Amino acid sequence: MADEERQRLLDENARLKMENELLRQKLDLVLRKLFGKSAETLDAAQLELLLGEPPGKPPASAPGDAPAEAASSAPKPERKPRRERLPEHLPVEETVLDPEPVKACPEAWRRIGEEISDSLDYQPGRVFIRRLVRPTYVRIADRDAAPVTAKLPPRLQDGLTAAPGLLAHVLVAKFCDHLPFYRQEKIFGSRHGVPLGRNTLCRWTELATFWLRPLAQRIQQGLLASGYLQGDETPVEFLEPGHGQTKTGYLWTLHRPGGDVFYQWHPGRGQACLNDLLGDFSGILQCDGYAAYPAHAASRSGITLAACWAHVRRKFFDALQTGQSLAAGPLQAIAGLYALEKELRNARAGPADRAAVRQRDSAPILEALRTELLRLRAHASVLPKSPLGRAIDYTLGLWPKLEIFLRHGEVEIDNNGIENAIRPTAVGKKNWLFVGGEDTGERSAVLYTLIESAKRRGHEPYAYLKDVLERLPGMKNTDLDSLLPANWRPAGQAVERLPAAS
Repeated sequence: MADEERQRLLDENARLKMENELLRQKLDLVLRKLFGKSAETLDAAQLELLLGEPPGKPPASAPGDAPAEAASSAPKPERKPRRERLPEHLPVEETVLDPEPVKACPEAWRRIGEEISDSLDYQPGRVFIRRLVRPTYVRIADRDAAPVTAKLPPRLQDGLTAAPGLLAHVLVAKFCDHLPFYRQEKIFGSRHGVPLGRNTLCRWTELATFWLRPLAQRIQQGLLASGYLQGDETPVEFLEPGHGQTKTGYLWTLHRPGGDVFYQWHPGRGQACLNDLLGDFSGILQCDGYAAYPAHAASRSGITLAACWAHVRRKFFDALQTGQSLAAGPLQAIAGLYALEKELRNARAGPADRAAVRQRDSAPILEALRTELLRLRAHASVLPKSPLGRAIDYTLGLWPKLEIFLRHGEVEIDNNGIENAIRPTAVGKKNWLFVGGEDTGERSAVLYTLIESAKRRGHEPYAYLKDVLERLPGMKNTDLDSLLPANWRPAGQAVERLPAAS
């Protein structure tokens, strides 16, 4: 009986030690995420050292070389500060400064040259009244004829006190520059002497969204017809009427690399949201491992799910950061995959070339990595619930989806592009914290869709929205495609473009 009790205590002690080790690893990972570097960067020499291979660095000095102290004490040539080059597309306001003697007697001097000094300047935005005067006329030769007055151009709403330029400014400030309406209210009042309440700004946003929603819907339709999409979702708090507290909603996001981006608001995160977001989409959908995506794909025919290698790399990186050095091998293999992708990107390879190179060079790396993961999963020191054990199970569970990019050259190795599309909304959340309600979330999705798609096409968001809001009231539905970010050209002038988003 004593032997059984002793064995029980030994087993309990081993279990507690294992549990303590797992808790230590989890705590270490949480602390690193809170206070450590967010970038998943590892020195190649560090990986080689963890794998038991010499880093291969040259010795600090060789026979015949000068001492290190002498080399470090040698004076370094001073680097002259490089003058910043000013943009050439900006307008120039020129001021001529004549010397005082020339001002006193200009006819006594002859100009033989000039010296030019340029500097960037800025003039703060101004609010002004745009007045349309429509004179009324009567015909002189026929005084009995009815007077004539020019018709008002089409407007977003009769009696609206905000011109399209002001509306565009308010929308860009909120959904591009992340200024909440209460800050805009203070700016208009204190800097411009214009009392604009938050309720007024909200009503203007609702009106603009009403006109812009058909364009967002066309962007969604274009994406769903593309055959390859990346998808993700991000939580956004919203106010629940009558409860005085916030609930969690989600901005679901779709995009095709190099194309437009579409946002859709839902108060939840279930599979039903994807039914509305994806409609009858058929093709390859690249996403993370969230269960709603495979559930939706199983309920529809024609959808192939592709997984993301960045999510895999992140899990092995977290395991390595908790001290599990066996994660260095998988990380080195994944680094090899990304090195090949970088070469393809630098060579501007097309889908066919990318698929061929991946089949030739990336496929062997994947096969070796899978063999290594199966070996590690059976390793006695790799606990199933440890960060490394979870990373291995996550990767092997998604393996067929992780191999999709090998056979389809248009598919990216990861869905970092869609996470970059979500980033503007994440910056906004830090400023406005929550949206006013479910309707407000839907309006936010429409405006994010137009603004972010315009930025991707190289358009300046204010110029795009101002021109679109001016032209929409006078356009037919059949002509709306000309206002999509992919097709837009400002009325009567050359297109204003920023560098296209990468």
